[in-house]
Amino acid sequence: MTYGIKKIDLLYEDLTYEIRGISFEVHRELGRFAKEKQYADLLEKKFNERKIKYKRELIVSDSGNIIDFLIEDKIILEIKAKPFLLKVDYYQLQRYLQSTGIKLGLLINFRPVYLNPQRVLLANQ
Repeated sequence: MTYGIKKIDLLYEDLTYEIRGISFEVHRELGRFAKEKQYADLLEKKFNERKIKYKRELIVSDSGNIIDFLIEDKIILEIKAKPFLLKVDYYQLQRYLQSTGIKLGLLINFRPVYLNPQRVLLANQ
């Protein structure tokens, strides 16, 4: 019996769950005050250990913008290490999604005490 709770189908639910879990591990291991590159390096190591296909620091079109990670050619992972996220961080990820046609992005800021990965969907143009 579900008691009126409706299950929502999420885009790439299993892969997103795995990426989030890895991110929590990285946050636990490095803490809050590492540099963005240190988080990216440890994420990369853990992706390799779990045989998750990814591309790191991928250049997007002619703009010169660089995606932190493209996971399984399905999810853009943008990482930050700053006190808090701003609208420009979401806009940045949205630009990456629009220029690549990828449908889902994850925005993760490693600085806060509690990690709170954000799902960002490709907006209709």
